[in-house]
Parts: sequence; structure tokens; C-alpha cells
Amino acid sequence: MGKVKGPLILLVMLLLLASSSLVSAGGSEKKVYVAKFEGVITSYSADQFSRYIDAAERGNAEALIIEIDTPGGSGEAMQEIIQRIKESTVPVIIYVYPPGAIAASAGTYIALGSHLVAMAPSTSIGACEPIMGYSANGSIVKAPEKIRNFYIAYIKSLAEASGRNMTAAEKFITEDLSLTPEEAMKAHVIEITAYDVNDLLKKANGMKTKIPVKGRGYVTLNFTDVKIVTLEPSFKDEVVRYISDPTVAYVLINIGILGLIFGFLTPGWHVPETVGAILLVLGLIGLGYFGYNAAGLILVFLSIIFFIAEALTPTFGLFTVAGVVTMVIGGILLFGGGNEYLIQTSTFSTLRIIIIVITLLLGLFFAFGVAAVVRDRRRKAQTGKEEMIGEVGKVVQELNPEGMIKIRGELWKAESKTREPIKVGENVRVVGMRGLTLIVVKEGASPDEGKEV
Repeated sequence: MGKVKGPLILLVMLLLLASSSLVSAGGSEKKVYVAKFEGVITSYSADQFSRYIDAAERGNAEALIIEIDTPGGSGEAMQEIIQRIKESTVPVIIYVYPPGAIAASAGTYIALGSHLVAMAPSTSIGACEPIMGYSANGSIVKAPEKIRNFYIAYIKSLAEASGRNMTAAEKFITEDLSLTPEEAMKAHVIEITAYDVNDLLKKANGMKTKIPVKGRGYVTLNFTDVKIVTLEPSFKDEVVRYISDPTVAYVLINIGILGLIFGFLTPGWHVPETVGAILLVLGLIGLGYFGYNAAGLILVFLSIIFFIAEALTPTFGLFTVAGVVTMVIGGILLFGGGNEYLIQTSTFSTLRIIIIVITLLLGLFFAFGVAAVVRDRRRKAQTGKEEMIGEVGKVVQELNPEGMIKIRGELWKAESKTREPIKVGENVRVVGMRGLTLIVVKEGASPDEGKEV
């Protein structure tokens, strides 16, 4: 028995040692976190980048790769993102991806402020001219010399700190230069061109970061046998990404206002005003993230008042013209008046077209559509009970003999002429009125039943 006991203990010890080695190996598995950012850079974007970096730090990742596709955005948010990258204890690689993506304006600054920059084929980087939005005449306003010089100095300092091309970085602003991956590699603006993340990991393996990683200095990347961990954007991230686009936010506000007005003109349904209120709030939240001029928003609401006045009063187009002019000026000033934007000018050019088109459509809608509805309602109200005779409605509350019916989208108190119950959902025809109560019979009743008493 003693002879068996010794080898058995030794076997148990070997098994425990092997299992602890496996646990240790599993615990030290190398991971690379991969996240995605799309859309305009806003104040919310800084929180999103920070959450990505926090997750990579908690997971003790070898690196964090952020795939970006952005036309740029807020200069203030961009600086917050770069500062968070500098404070990261994990190397942050900015990867302009997928093919066709751009890292324009503020996105270029973020790339130059990262530990490593990579680009996929058919992408671009650059075009960093700072702008101030729109002037009152609708032209895009370039930033004054003081602000322009600040951003030139800032982007040159980012390039210098990372050993990247300072001359090309300056031309991103002074000449609104934009580069392809091949041109960016040749100009020493980026370090890698890669078809996908796996290609990027292969090419970056063994490379040293272009700027120091906090608490670790310059880090030599080791991507041999790493596990890829994907960080998906949250539902809130996706919603904010859409509504913070200035074009989308502006459209949401206008559709929301239309929904509210349409709901008030068609009482009893409640759907248009409910949807309109939701869209209006979402549009305002989106503008809040992107930044806007409050005076422009006031003018937009003032233009709606002019449109409503046109529908309610016969001014022969005077209020419509006032509404169109006010809305165009308001929409343009909404994205001007002191805010600094580092965003592609093409984004604002598209926005200007959207503002003009929506304004013209609203003007036509209120001048003809809403005015016609209001005139029709007035005409029907003036004809008295004769206008209601013969109208067909649907029972929404059983007539026994009194109840409620719905005609022309409105609820009316009604009474069954024959005193017989009429069930919910049945169609009835108006044959008379007693005050504000409609006298009805079942649709399809005999002519004798339809005669007024």
C-alpha cells in the first residue's frame, strides 16, 4: 500500500501543476480590441472613444484598433479624443476603414494624434480647413486667421510629436490637401496600408508606436497569436450617430414641426402630433450634440408661424414669402454664428441644398395644402346641419340608443333614430341633428328610415 501511495501523490502533484499552467496560459492570452466609429464627430463622440479605450485597458489588450469613417466635426470634441488617446495605457491604432471611408478634417487630427495610423484601399485622409458655418447670405465662412493659425500649429505639433510629415500636415489646412493611402504612405503621414484587420495585425507586428504609451514609453507591438475582441457600438451610439448628423437633425426638426401642425389640424387621431413631438425632440438633441446657433432656431420656428398665418388668413402669399425667407435665413444661421467646425465643406454644401429644398416644399405645402384644408373646414362649418345630412360614419361606442361615432376623423355624439342598438364597428348614416347630437340610422336602411323628423 505504501509503494502505491508515493507514485499516486506524485501523479496528483503533476496534474495540479499542469492545470495551473493551463489556467495561467489562458489568463495571459493576448487580445486586440477592435471598435468602430462612423459619422460626424460631436461631444458625444468623445465619450464613445473614451469607453472604447476604457474597455481595452480593463481587458489588458495588446492594442485597440478603431476603424473610423468620418467627415470631421467639432474641434473641441476632437481635442478631447486626442487627449484621451495620449492618456491611454494601451496603444491606439486609428484605421481608416472600410474601403471608401474617409478621415477628413477632425478625423485627420485624431489619426495624427494616435500611436499608429493605417488606411484601407480607396480611402482618404486630410482636408482640414477650419470653417465657421454659414454667413447670412448662405456662403460658407472660413475661420479667421487667428483660429486658422491655431489649428495649423496644433496639427504640426501632432505630426512633430509622432515623427510624421509636418509639411504635409500643414498643407492639410493651408491647401485643404487630401491624400490616398499610397500618397499618405509616401508622404510619411501614415504607417500602414492594410486590406482588413488581419492584414493590419500582420503588418503592424513588431512595429514600434509613433508616440509613447502612458506609463510604458514607446511600445513594440506583438500581435503573434492574438485573439480579436470586437467592441460593438451600443444602441444609443447608433441613434446618436444618426441624429447628430446636421442634415438629419435639420430634417427631423422640420418633419416634427409638420407632424405637430398636421395633428392640430386633424384632431382626434393623435398619431401625427405624437410622432411629430418625438421627431422634433430627437432633432433638437442631435443639434445639441453637433452645436447650433439659437438665433437660427428661433427664426425657423418664426417661419412656421408665418406659414400657419398664411393658411388661416387670405394674405395672397405675403406670409408664405415671409416664411420662406425667414426659414432659409434661419436654417443657414442655425449652423453659423461663432461655432468652429472641422468638417468637410461638402457636408455643409449638401446641408445648404437640403435647407432650400425643404423650405420651398414647406412653403408650397402651407400655401396650397393646409390653406385648402382650412378653407374646406370653414365651408363645412358654415353650411350648418345640412352639410352633415347623408354623411357616413362608424360607431366607436355602441348606440343604445346614444353613443359615439366617428365622421371625417372627428368624434360626434350620436343617437339611433330607430332606438335599436347599433354595435361598434357598424357604419351609420346621418339623417338629422338635435343640437350637437347626430341622429343616425344603419347604413343601407330604407329611405323611409332616413327621413328627418
